[in-house]
Amino acid sequence: MKEGVSGTPKDRVRAIVEQQPDDSSFDEILSELAFARMIERGVSDADAGRLIPHDDVLRETKSWSK
Repeated sequence: MKEGVSGTPKDRVRAIVEQQPDDSSFDEILSELAFARMIERGVSDADAGRLIPHDDVLRETKSWSK
């Protein structure tokens, strides 16, 4: 979602859909909507302090290859 897009969820969905090319498929639009929602959730988690330190993530992912 582009900066400055706010308002109701319906307003945000409308803005995302309007930003898509006219020849976008239904699946491409749904994918953009899902991506925008994931970003919103991530920002919300970060604002609320629900973060995992980088070193912890590295340590965890390195353990997957063992």
